[in-house]
Amino acid sequence: MNGSRIKRRKFESIEETEGSTSEGIIKQSLEASMEVDICTHPGSFGNMCIRCGQKLDGESGVTFGYIHKGLRLHDEEISRLRNTDMKSLLCRKKLYLVLDLDHTLLNSTHLAHLTSEESHLLNQTDSLRDVSKGSLFKLEHMNMMTKLRPFVRPFLKEASEMFEMYIYTMGDRPYALEMAKLLDPQGEYFNAKVISRDDGTQKHQKGLDVVLGQESAVLILDDTEHAWMKHKDNLILMERYHFFGSSCRQFGFNCKSLAELKSDENETDGALAKILKVLKQVHCMFFDKQEDFDDRDVRQMLSLVRREVLSGCVIIFSRIVHGAIPSLRKMAEQMGATCLTEIDPSVTHVVATDAGTEKCRWAVKEKKFVVHPLWIEAANYFWQKQPEENFILKKKQ
Repeated sequence: MNGSRIKRRKFESIEETEGSTSEGIIKQSLEASMEVDICTHPGSFGNMCIRCGQKLDGESGVTFGYIHKGLRLHDEEISRLRNTDMKSLLCRKKLYLVLDLDHTLLNSTHLAHLTSEESHLLNQTDSLRDVSKGSLFKLEHMNMMTKLRPFVRPFLKEASEMFEMYIYTMGDRPYALEMAKLLDPQGEYFNAKVISRDDGTQKHQKGLDVVLGQESAVLILDDTEHAWMKHKDNLILMERYHFFGSSCRQFGFNCKSLAELKSDENETDGALAKILKVLKQVHCMFFDKQEDFDDRDVRQMLSLVRREVLSGCVIIFSRIVHGAIPSLRKMAEQMGATCLTEIDPSVTHVVATDAGTEKCRWAVKEKKFVVHPLWIEAANYFWQKQPEENFILKKKQ
């Protein structure tokens, strides 16, 4: 098969979408490869090679249907595209950021699930004609209401200057695209980089195999750790955003929702504002004064930032449910704390659920902090050591 024949059989259905580095590179790579005499079949639409049009047997590689319906790329081509894209991003001093939707950037509920104490919201929704100015939307065609998390618009704007961003949700594709329109009405941030559960390669799991970015340059924001079993080192775990009562009930919380309390997260000091600072810190560490970024790994930078949170704290646990200790210990140690099993003068904090234990009485006598386990969890969510007085454990009467 000669080069001119290959060139004539180029697939016109591949369209370049401006604003997406990954998609642009796919377009360029296909055009550049039309002159190659021997086709290596880098990918396919259906059963046909995207370069030469030859019918292929079997379905190897990974599907990238969110980029173009029916597009499947083979491993070597994925690796080549990632390397090329990485070089392009590093030249612009950008990394990758994968963002979950529900409970991370927003909270949705079915209209039928609104409680009587939330009915006032029906008269407070913002116009869908210009969603860029609103945060609470009634989507009649989906029988749904969506509340954007406070600070999400400034967050996306500032994050887009440091990262090429993807949406990755366990929701279905129509829902994902609808939410993307609310978050990014002008298509400035995500464009076609919206990944839904239909695009994943493993059921009930999310993976970076469907993201055209090097794992060493990807950060992930998600409220569900077990969704990223293979990529925990890339993950920044988010505190869940529960605006609606149905969201609280879904996770077994017997409390009033923010909507029922007619309240909300703090715009300038809430979860997204705090995590933006972490992203800036990691980005700054990655792109310091040195010019050679090839061997850098964003996971190492993230670990270093995390280890500063509780650095200098020496913790001992008392009267904690036995099964909870390993996860609390791991969490504390990842944030730079030292965990002991016996009382020692170096101990700074006793973490307990009962202030009447021997260790807690010792801590009070020695003027050490006695705090609830939530003190560790809060530090983990906010990437900042929390004021102990907000988590002081008082002796039961």
